[in-house]
Amino acid sequence: MNPSAVTKYPVTDAVRHALEVTLRGAEELLPQDAWVQKLARSEATGKPLRIKLGLDPTAPDIHIGHTVVLNKMRQLQDLGHQVIFLIGDFTSLIGDPSGRNSTRPPLTPEQIKTNAETYYRQASLVLDPARTEIRYNSEWSEPLGARGMIELAAKYTVARMMERDDFHKRFTTGQPISVHEFLYPLMQGYDSVALRSDLELGGTDQKFNLLMGRHLQQEYGQEPQCILTMPLLEGLDGVEKMSKSKNNYIGITEDANTMFAKVMSISDTLMWRWFTLLSFRSLAEIEQLQQEVAAGRNPRDVKVLLAKEITARFHSPQAADAAEQDFVLRSKGGVPEHIPEVLLTGAPLGIGALLKQAQLAPSTSEANRLIDGGGVRVDGQVVSDKGLKLPAGSYVVQVGKRKFARVTLT
Repeated sequence: MNPSAVTKYPVTDAVRHALEVTLRGAEELLPQDAWVQKLARSEATGKPLRIKLGLDPTAPDIHIGHTVVLNKMRQLQDLGHQVIFLIGDFTSLIGDPSGRNSTRPPLTPEQIKTNAETYYRQASLVLDPARTEIRYNSEWSEPLGARGMIELAAKYTVARMMERDDFHKRFTTGQPISVHEFLYPLMQGYDSVALRSDLELGGTDQKFNLLMGRHLQQEYGQEPQCILTMPLLEGLDGVEKMSKSKNNYIGITEDANTMFAKVMSISDTLMWRWFTLLSFRSLAEIEQLQQEVAAGRNPRDVKVLLAKEITARFHSPQAADAAEQDFVLRSKGGVPEHIPEVLLTGAPLGIGALLKQAQLAPSTSEANRLIDGGGVRVDGQVVSDKGLKLPAGSYVVQVGKRKFARVTLT
């Protein structure tokens, strides 16, 4: 019998603090009592817990919505535990069916390799690379072979697999389900066996896969991992989850000025959720800020703190300060210090053609739409005439709040 299953370790203040850190912003911790005992055992024995996050490199870039789970990993890392950043180079060949109403097309090994390198480089902006174990699940998945895969598949039933919501919906509506899709949760669960994981993190859409890890660890005679699901971050609109396809995202490789301005664009209500999920400030500090706003402090001032923290994380404190200055200047109608210089010929030139050629608008028709919306300025003056032709000269042209160019027209 595993002695850790029967030994009861004392729950100290340090353990209670670690539990509070774990639960901050989380959706669900299962089972909580088991996690408390793992934390207590770790403190008593001095042995760090093994905390796993698996990411399939299905796209080359990540946005700050993806960093919600990375932030949690960093918080647990800062408590002294061993963080494992698992790159699903093998599982990407299958394709995660979570939340899908159709079979996900598999990636090529070349795409996976390229994306994986980018993923880790970007994740290292949140995690401490010196204290992060990088693993690829092809290490143990490929050696399994056909025999090992069959033996693994024997440890779970089709009936249990069909309880999974997305499989059930697809089956009842006549949508095809490929047999290889059943292998995905099995392989993700087997990762936990191979890594002897104590805790696995994931989005709320990963709950079935995370529970599979617990099941398979028990099948293989290991102490089962606990699971921690994190919510999906709402994007800039405050409604839909952050997504590139919905254009409500902040890419973690975006320039500092854009990143700062995008954070400043979120609502005062959404700001507090972002503080909880994205900030490294303590909950006590965030509560103090909420009290100050309730007492009359301008929420915009507090949002600046969030924008600077996020921008500094992915750039530098100096870049965050400069981005704040740039934002203030633009909000007052000023011109940023560094803007693109564009040389154009053909004076006199229509404003629509000028915006397109200066790459301030994708097309002349879009330029006209921007003019109709009052979003175009020349030397600080709003342009309302789509028929405006500019003679030879130098102009500061602005589109919206963030696009500028110094255009010299000959």
